[in-house]
Amino acid sequence: MSGASSFVRFKSEFLGIASLPKPNSSSNARARVKFVAPTRASASSSGGADGDGDRNNDPKKATIKKAKASEAPAQQQQQQQQVSIVDPVGLGRRSRQIFDEVWRKFSGLGQISRTSLSDGDDDVALLLREFAIPAAQSTTVLVVGATSRIGRILVRKLMLRGYSVKVLVRRPDQLPPDALPRSVEVVAGDVGDPSSLKAAIQGCQKIIYCATARSTITGDLFRVDQRGVYNLTKAFQDYNNRLAQLGAGQSSKSKLLLAKFKSPESLQGWQVRRGTYFQDVLATKYDAGMDAKFEFTETGQAVFSGYVFTRGGYVELSKKLLFPPDRTLDRYEGLVLSVGGNGRSYVVILEAGPSADTTQSKLYFARISTKVGFCRVRVPFSSFRPVKPDDPPLDPFLVHTLTIRFEPRRQRPIEGPSGTMQDLRSFKLILEYIKALPTGQETDFVLVSCTGLGIELSRREQVLKAKRAGEDSLRRSGLGYTIIRPGPLMEEPGGQRALIFDQGNRISQGISCADVADICVKALHDSTARNKSFDVCHEYVAEQGRELYELVAHLPDKANNYLTPALSILEKNT
Repeated sequence: MSGASSFVRFKSEFLGIASLPKPNSSSNARARVKFVAPTRASASSSGGADGDGDRNNDPKKATIKKAKASEAPAQQQQQQQQVSIVDPVGLGRRSRQIFDEVWRKFSGLGQISRTSLSDGDDDVALLLREFAIPAAQSTTVLVVGATSRIGRILVRKLMLRGYSVKVLVRRPDQLPPDALPRSVEVVAGDVGDPSSLKAAIQGCQKIIYCATARSTITGDLFRVDQRGVYNLTKAFQDYNNRLAQLGAGQSSKSKLLLAKFKSPESLQGWQVRRGTYFQDVLATKYDAGMDAKFEFTETGQAVFSGYVFTRGGYVELSKKLLFPPDRTLDRYEGLVLSVGGNGRSYVVILEAGPSADTTQSKLYFARISTKVGFCRVRVPFSSFRPVKPDDPPLDPFLVHTLTIRFEPRRQRPIEGPSGTMQDLRSFKLILEYIKALPTGQETDFVLVSCTGLGIELSRREQVLKAKRAGEDSLRRSGLGYTIIRPGPLMEEPGGQRALIFDQGNRISQGISCADVADICVKALHDSTARNKSFDVCHEYVAEQGRELYELVAHLPDKANNYLTPALSILEKNT
C-alpha cells in the first residue's frame, strides 16, 4: 500500500468524507435549482392561500391552509439545509471544519496515554493499532534533542507506533507547554555531565541522539557533539553491565577483552616471528635483513617495532588465545584494536580449527590501516578471507590464534615531520588493547550526524571535526549503532520524494526533517541498519562522474519497508 493510498483510505474511513456529495457534479447543480425553485413557489402559493382564506372565511379551508402554512417553514428549513450541503461554499467550509477537527485529534495522539483511552476514542485506538510496531510495546526509547527540528517530529512518530518515550532536557521548567506530549517522560540532565545521565538511561532499551550544539563555539561543539555522545554511550554500557551483574552474568553488549597491555607481564605469551613469502637466493645476498621486537617501554607502552628490508619478507606478533567455556568468539561479530604508531597498514590473521590438532587449522586474514598517532580499528569477522580460496568461511567458534603481521608491500607513502617521506620498510605499533565486539541483530544507538552541507565554510571544518569525533566514540563503544548523515534539513512534509542512501560524502541535496525522523524509527528494529553509517538526501540527478550507486525510488510510509533494501548493500563498520 502506498503512502498516498493509505492516507486517502484513512480519510475516507475516519473522516467520513466519502459520504459527502461532490460539489462539482452536474446532478448536484441541478438539485440546487430544483431545491430553490419550489421554495419560492411555496412561499407565493402560501401567501395566496392565506389571502383567499381571508376573503372566503371558510373554517375548513382555513384549517387546511394553516396546516400547509405550518408545514412550509419546516420544508423550507429542510430544503435550505439540503441546499447548504450541496452548496460548494458551504461544503468547503464544512470540509475544512471536519479536517481541522480530525487533524486536532490526529495531532493529539501523542498526548494520549496507553491507559487513558476512553470509550469514545475507538477510532483513535484503531489508528494507534494500525501504526503500531509489535516490538515497540516492550521498548523504551530515550530521545536526546527532543525539542530540535527532527526531535519534535520523532517523539510523536515513536508514540504513534507504540513506543514508550523518555526525553533528556537540560531545563524542563523552561519548556513551552505544548513542546512535548504529556505522556512523554521528561528527565532533567545534560549530556556534558555524566552524573546526570543515570536517571535518563534507567529502563531504556534504545537511544536516538539528534541533539546538536546551539552554536559553533568550540566548547559547545565539544560538549554536545563529541563528549556528549561518549558520555551517553558509556552510561548506557554501564547500565547494561549493572543489569547483567544483577542477573549473575555479563551484558550481551559488553566487549570481550582478549589482551590489555598495561604491564610487562601482559606481554607474556606473545611471540615475534620472521618469515618470507618466497625465497630469492640472489636477492638475499644484497638485502639488509629484517628484525622486530616487542617490549614494554619506560613510558608504559607496549611497542611492536622493527624493519623489513628483505624482499618478500614479513615480521609478525602472535599469541594463542584461551577462552572460558561460555566465552567463545562465535558470540561476537568482530575485533577492535586500540593502537598507535606511525600509520602503517598491517594484516590480522586468525587461525581456526581444532585446538588439539593444529595441523587441521585454516588461516584467515584481513588488512587494516592505522593512523599517525592513536586510533581504534574495527575488524568484523565477515571481512576475513581464507588464505586458501578453497577453504570454508571463517567460523569464529574455532579461532585459537591471533597474529598481527607487518609487510613492506602495499604501504602508502606518509610524510615525516620535516616533510620528507618515511621509509615504508620500518614500522612502530603501540598496542593498548584488543577486544571482541558483541554481536546483535538490532541497533542500540541511533546517531543523527550531518554531511556538512548548509554550514558556513568558515565553521564547517570545526563542526565536522566534532561530529566525526562523536561518531568514532560511538563506533568504539561496542554498541550496535546506526549513524545517519542527512543533507541540509528542510521544513516540508515527509514521504513526498524518493530518497538516496550513499556512503562516501557525495550527496549535495537536502532532506525533510520528517523523512529523517522516519529513518530513525525504522532503523531501531532493522537488522540491516546495525553498524552502518550512511548519507541520505532527496532524489536528484547526479553530476557526471558523481553518480550514486544506490537509489531507492520508494516513498517512506508506515507500510513501506524502504530501509532494508537501501541499506542491504552498504558496507558495515565504516
